[in-house]
Amino acid sequence: MNRLAEIPRVAEMIWVKLESDPTPLKDGIILKMICGSFYLPKESESRSVLGEDAHFICAEKNTIGVADGVGGWAKYGVDAGEYARKLMENSVMAVRNQHRKSGDVDVDPIRVLHEAYANTKNIAGTSTACIVTLGDEGKTLHAVNVGDSGFMIFRDNKCVYISPIRQSYFNCPLQLGKGTDDSPQSATEIKVRVLRPGDVTVLATDGLLDNVSPGEIEKVLEENNTIDGFVEPEMLARIIA
Repeated sequence: MNRLAEIPRVAEMIWVKLESDPTPLKDGIILKMICGSFYLPKESESRSVLGEDAHFICAEKNTIGVADGVGGWAKYGVDAGEYARKLMENSVMAVRNQHRKSGDVDVDPIRVLHEAYANTKNIAGTSTACIVTLGDEGKTLHAVNVGDSGFMIFRDNKCVYISPIRQSYFNCPLQLGKGTDDSPQSATEIKVRVLRPGDVTVLATDGLLDNVSPGEIEKVLEENNTIDGFVEPEMLARIIA
């Protein structure tokens, strides 16, 4: 039996179905992710110049992820971003290894998170994590989320979905790593059906989600004409951040 098939699932499963496209894709047409990123680390003498957040883009597998290192580790002399960076590094390795191990065409973000988490246990620190992949021939956005990172989906410059966050208590998100009982089994799994060409997904840590509203992002999309013309995702990410 494939070892990956034995991985347990998650604490919460959410299915979301967006409005159907009035002009469905022709047979054989598969949606792909076109990705870009931009990161502004917090400015502080006590923090690493690399910041506390991390991310990865695996364009060939239509998969992206973010992690937010918990800043409280800094008072113990620990680089709060190191765990987040290693978790994302191990996540992209797990994405690329998954097809070789299982033979599946689509990436399973739960399996990715389990493998990355297992390979990051020797690093001090904790972080949130959200991994998003495009599967089912581009019809489904499949995500796994631990904590208060997350994503929003925009269609025709309007926000149509915001992923939920999970906290142990106020200002203490679920997190992976040392000194916590949370694990990938604590995660929320989300599947969003019926995507359309031109849909925009904004994946971010709480640094953006707590400070930039969906309405502000809608304005950015409107001003950059994301409906009628192609806009480089990296440029959009830079403007939104």
